[in-house]
Amino acid sequence: MNAVDTNVLIYVNDSRDPNKQAIAASLVAGLTEGVLIWQVACEYLAASRKLEPLGYDRAKAYQYIRDLQQVWYTALPTWAVINRAENLMIRFSLSHWDSMVVAACLEANVETLYTEDFGYSNIDGLKIVNPFKNL
Repeated sequence: MNAVDTNVLIYVNDSRDPNKQAIAASLVAGLTEGVLIWQVACEYLAASRKLEPLGYDRAKAYQYIRDLQQVWYTALPTWAVINRAENLMIRFSLSHWDSMVVAACLEANVETLYTEDFGYSNIDGLKIVNPFKNL
């Protein structure tokens, strides 16, 4: 299974960087075994507000998340994720929110997380891929 971080979902709907938008859109469209991390969905809804000047409004953002929910498994938060996140923060010097995403991926048996935000290629068996690395 695969998951994407908030930044990838934002690029899908952000026309200001056509190269990143094309990569993100292709990646998301091709993930048939996707996992929507609850925190990522919530972060997306908040972060997508910066796209309002481009005509991307709140209704579109909510509909986008609902559409993803229909095709991807949604990983809901648990106490095990919070406990695991604390351990990851200590061991990898991650922020609280980044450690929560990684912990949620690990708890949901995600194999690959696509994001541009991490300086690691692997955390406890979770493969971390920057899809924009070659830009």
